[in-house]
Amino acid sequence: MVARLVIAAPSSGAGKTTVATGLMAAFADRGLAVSPHKVGPDYIDPGYHALATGRPGRNLDAYMCGTGLIAPLFAHGARGCDLAVVEGVMGLYDGAADQGELASTAQVAKLLKAPVVLVVDASSQSRSVAALVHGFASWDPEVRIGGVILNKVATDRHEHLLREALGGSGVPVLGVLRRAPAVATPSRHLGLVPVAERQTAAVAAVAAQAEQVRAGCDLDALLALARSAPELSTEAWDARTLVAGVRRDEGAPPAGRRPVVAVAGGAAFTFSYAEHTELLSAAGADVVVFDPLRDEGLPDGTAGLVIGGGFPEMYGAELSANEPLRKAVAELARSGAPVAAECAGLLYLARSLDGTPMCGVLDADARMSERLTLGYRDAVAVSDSPLAATGARMRGHEFHRTVIEPGAGAQAAWGLRQPERRLEGFVRQGVHASYVHTHWAGAPEAAARFVAHCRPGRSAEPGP
Repeated sequence: MVARLVIAAPSSGAGKTTVATGLMAAFADRGLAVSPHKVGPDYIDPGYHALATGRPGRNLDAYMCGTGLIAPLFAHGARGCDLAVVEGVMGLYDGAADQGELASTAQVAKLLKAPVVLVVDASSQSRSVAALVHGFASWDPEVRIGGVILNKVATDRHEHLLREALGGSGVPVLGVLRRAPAVATPSRHLGLVPVAERQTAAVAAVAAQAEQVRAGCDLDALLALARSAPELSTEAWDARTLVAGVRRDEGAPPAGRRPVVAVAGGAAFTFSYAEHTELLSAAGADVVVFDPLRDEGLPDGTAGLVIGGGFPEMYGAELSANEPLRKAVAELARSGAPVAAECAGLLYLARSLDGTPMCGVLDADARMSERLTLGYRDAVAVSDSPLAATGARMRGHEFHRTVIEPGAGAQAAWGLRQPERRLEGFVRQGVHASYVHTHWAGAPEAAARFVAHCRPGRSAEPGP
């Protein structure tokens, strides 16, 4: 089994992403094949991980996919690699609200039998760092804290005080990083700015993070710690096997040539899980990525459309200006072809976004809001759609600062069970549109069902 490390912290904001991405890039620069992973539903950090390693960033989400899939998904992503680096989420022991350790970094570390490196923001403490590290290391005896990296250290004197305090803790200091503005990644209303929106600057930032880690961390000691992880007996997740197992219930792909499933990409639609395209392909589709900011038509032969999350609110004028594509999307939806839209995709299918015309597939209007909607969701399908049959359960995640009115169609997509009960989303002909992000690795029947609804050559011509 591949060597592995989990990069965690006492809380958000300590510098996990900087350290994890820097470690990935530094080890990749050494010639190691590095597998990048992220705990939880985050879409943005994996983009930086992919930039650092040249491999898809993959998520490990025990809430959406189930605890039983964490090790198989990890093995799938890490196949053929020398080292895997897993970036945690929030604080080490923080997980799904009111669910104990579920979906926490600590739980994932235990499921992977992986040593944890604790990144500590030391900017406002000295001797107290020992008490903090001791508490985290002793809280759960099944979580192995293999070392600490001290971040945002001010001076040589500050470093001396920190090292002295930790000298008797039994947790080795594996790195000390000084404050470095060059490694910072800009943020906005939903977190870091995605790689696709700042490619050149992102490359420079990842290079700076790698250099900072090389200068401040003991890479040999970190690699030795990663290699000390015990054998992990598991079969790697396999899309083809899973799709074959559910096809009897969800239907076979159309006979003849493989249907084309268009997947929105580009700077406006950056939120996607690598396993989604793998499942669609395994279910019998040819997946073609297109950019709604640049492409004036859907890919040739489009028989199904997937529009994931992202930041359409940042590109509303450009998306609206691409009128030929908006018309093509509306025509495809009117033809009855399957369309699956999540969050940003929901906004794009609406009549308008902040007063700017969108595709008009849904009789609804969207606008930005001051309120952040955030959290895991337990959903039950309340309408038949190409994504789910009525009564099907799926777990997901909401993360947005927009509202859509009305909040659900006459035929809603989901009945949400927590944190409050409400109807959500829209089902109309072949369209399933919702704010809820889902991870199909935990529900491969969604991909099989979607492709089974595709018909090759069904795509509509763009409007005049």
